[in-house]
Amino acid sequence: MKTSIVLLACIALLCAVSLRAADPPVAPNKVPHLESKYDAATLDKVENTPPEGFVAMFNGKDLTGWKGLLMPDSPAKRRDLTAEQLAKAQEVADKNMKEHWSVENGVIVFDGHGRNLCSAKDYGDFEMWVDWKIPPHGDSGIYIRSSPQVQIWDPSNKQSNGIGSGGLWNNKLNPSNPDFFADRPVGQWNRFRIIMIGDRVTVYLNGNKVVNNVVLENYWERDKPIYPTGTIELQNHGDLLWFKNIYVKELERKQ
Repeated sequence: MKTSIVLLACIALLCAVSLRAADPPVAPNKVPHLESKYDAATLDKVENTPPEGFVAMFNGKDLTGWKGLLMPDSPAKRRDLTAEQLAKAQEVADKNMKEHWSVENGVIVFDGHGRNLCSAKDYGDFEMWVDWKIPPHGDSGIYIRSSPQVQIWDPSNKQSNGIGSGGLWNNKLNPSNPDFFADRPVGQWNRFRIIMIGDRVTVYLNGNKVVNNVVLENYWERDKPIYPTGTIELQNHGDLLWFKNIYVKELERKQ
């Protein structure tokens, strides 16, 4: 009798182990989902009127205040260029910009070809608001101080592994994924609020804090901290893109 009980217990244990092994694995990067704090009517508005304390980086009419990304795109490599070489490279970059970036109904539109769009001015510490929209499988980002990046992408992309936008994708030593998934459905407008102070970044996506005071690493020179100043860039990976309502407030740097 005891032998039968022990045998039945062993069979039950084996069955439990077998069932557990058959369970689907938990996604390693799964993060909690948050609903947008903005309704569609709010995000769909084309305002181009900055809140108090901010200035508009985009005037809603043309690309005044913006320039094309010159090559080489690494700030480290550009340091070796002469003033004449830089000027010539910028002419080429601006020509490329005008061919592929345009303004339609108060919105910056990228046609899917060409280089990034860069602020004409360099920024150090700042707070920025920007609304963005991508198509299915789209991939983009916001470069900070000429460096990649606050990530924008379709979470269904293979590379994203189901992770939403807002993370510091190129980080290796510090967190790169957002803490929460707060993207609205692809094809709808989203809003970033990005705060860059020192070497740390905080990101709000659709009103939800998805990155909290994380160090942004120097993609171009891994052995150095992020540059103290640089351009803000609207990045592309060869997809149609839309941006609007871009505001910035420069912050006094603490010594």
